[in-house]
Amino acid sequence: MALKPVYASSDFHGPAASSSSNEAELGRQISFMPSKFMVVGHRGHGMNQMQTTDRRMSEFKENTILSFNSAAKHQLDFIEFDVQVSKDDCPVIFHDDFILSQVNGTVFEKRVSDLTLEEFLSYGPQRGPARSSGKPLLRKTMDGNIVAWLVEQDDHQCTLKEAFKRVDPSLGFNIELKFDDHIVYSEDYLARFLKSVLKVVFKYANGRPIIFSTFQPDAALLVRMMQTSYPVFFLTNGGTEIFYDTRRNSLEEAAKLCLEGGLQGIVSEVKAIFMNPTAIAMIKESKLSLLTYGKLNNVAGAVYMQYLMGIEGVIVDHVQEITEAVSDLIGSQKAAEKGSTVATRAVEEAKKKPKISEREISFLLKLIPELIIQLQ
Repeated sequence: MALKPVYASSDFHGPAASSSSNEAELGRQISFMPSKFMVVGHRGHGMNQMQTTDRRMSEFKENTILSFNSAAKHQLDFIEFDVQVSKDDCPVIFHDDFILSQVNGTVFEKRVSDLTLEEFLSYGPQRGPARSSGKPLLRKTMDGNIVAWLVEQDDHQCTLKEAFKRVDPSLGFNIELKFDDHIVYSEDYLARFLKSVLKVVFKYANGRPIIFSTFQPDAALLVRMMQTSYPVFFLTNGGTEIFYDTRRNSLEEAAKLCLEGGLQGIVSEVKAIFMNPTAIAMIKESKLSLLTYGKLNNVAGAVYMQYLMGIEGVIVDHVQEITEAVSDLIGSQKAAEKGSTVATRAVEEAKKKPKISEREISFLLKLIPELIIQLQ
């Protein structure tokens, strides 16, 4: 799809009020080079997994205010969550393309983007002190079974606006712009979607750090065209899955898209990085930031390995364990910086960072395929 410039209107209360100013700014690269290794909470305190014995995957309802504020109690830099836009143009937070529910024993599904805000909020626990129950929420497991969406601590559905107003303001937002992989979207639809999201962001961000990310290549390019305040990252499986759109099928294609569109970085499935570690140098030479996601990021050793390899951050489900491991293995940058000059700080950081030889890196990389097999 060849994209034409689409500009945010002035009622967004943010930058990009006119097309001429945007054209001048589009070529300006937004700086996003984190000063320390970042840990990002996946869907808040971690995604939910149905029918699991791992309590960590069902403790808090994912993508809710409760999950976000629970995650904020740990040493996280950002939380990641999925944003879709309702039929009446309200950005809502929900991962799956469809909501599954049940009436009189009959299971039905409705596409989130086909629901009004009122309909979307009618599923699950309801607002208010009574905490009444709305329509039941079901979910499909990896093997196709449909089961009740049960967690230890449930919470109501929420909007992007509510997240800005009710989540700890010190916590950054990684806003994943969520689209269905099986739909070819028109540019008009993408523009309408993004305008709805940007309107809320510009009005309520109030200085909060924000990263946009998406698997949808045209949406990534378009949101970069429409604003120059916040970095845009392209999400990719890096070739671990194959898609019709070739831009999604390798780290090389991801880097090419970022460079051509003025994006700031890549968020890759971690398996793709371990299977192709030489791609890290290519991405770094392109002056792009690199974050990762995936099951391996719940393994402390795999996270530490990424730190040594120069990756700048990880998106994780096991928030408490990984933040504690990162603190123990890498050390707290804030503690190192306290009372230090720039010069002495550099010396301290050099002393703290473990020395690792090429032989040790080679040995550790040989262990990764076994970890990947175990976690599949």
